[in-house]
Amino acid sequence: MEKILWEHILKVREQSPLVHNITNFVVMNNSANALLAVGASPIMAHAPEEIDEMVGICQAIVINIGTLSEHWLKAMYQAADKANISGKPWVLDPVGAGATSYRNSALTTLLDYKPTVIRGNASEIMALSKVNTSITKGVDSTAQSNEAYEAAKFLNQQYGSIVCISGETDIIIDRKSSIFIENGHPLMTKVTGLGCSATAVIGAFIAIIRDKMEAVAAATALFSLSGQLAATKSDGPGSLQMNLLDTLHNISEDSFHQYVKISL
Repeated sequence: MEKILWEHILKVREQSPLVHNITNFVVMNNSANALLAVGASPIMAHAPEEIDEMVGICQAIVINIGTLSEHWLKAMYQAADKANISGKPWVLDPVGAGATSYRNSALTTLLDYKPTVIRGNASEIMALSKVNTSITKGVDSTAQSNEAYEAAKFLNQQYGSIVCISGETDIIIDRKSSIFIENGHPLMTKVTGLGCSATAVIGAFIAIIRDKMEAVAAATALFSLSGQLAATKSDGPGSLQMNLLDTLHNISEDSFHQYVKISL
């Protein structure tokens, strides 16, 4: 599988897919730079007046609800609806799911547009499926990724979405199989928005890779492994951000094959 995933990484670099992001204030810069580092082209556009045209020209859509507002939520619904009708892949990042009724209501509507991929931490996935009614700890996870496995299976069965649970072990689930990726580094949790950037990178891969499960696995493996390798030469979260972008851009086939840890 590692060889197939590396071929997908090269394909993204070569084809530079256009990815439309409706994301939050905190992560716009990081997410755009992560997309550029893997070879994709980001668009950050939130005005409802231009959403239809933007969705029309892009190859995938990323919707991240981190900093919700009425105006942006209208744009999210519009983009998800347009993507669903046109058959364009899109990924939902349910940041802070379970924290407020407003956030939960927004997610309920967005799920009706059947995202191609849902990516979140264990607490968010569990809240999204209503398996656990406890409040999430802001945008941080209070549960381990394996605790959300059944919740992810439920979401997959209910909406047909591939579900990616982030954590010490990243777990990717669809109807037929599961993939486990054991890369990453604890220092990554000290940089705000890296999970959101990983979601954006998934958008780049689902834009052009036909097998969406493989697309999510390639994007997740690339991002987690790049963070792991970057951490080995970083003194703290500040240098990690810089080194992560450099590693996303420069990672070699030899390094990928040597250090990636994937199991089925």
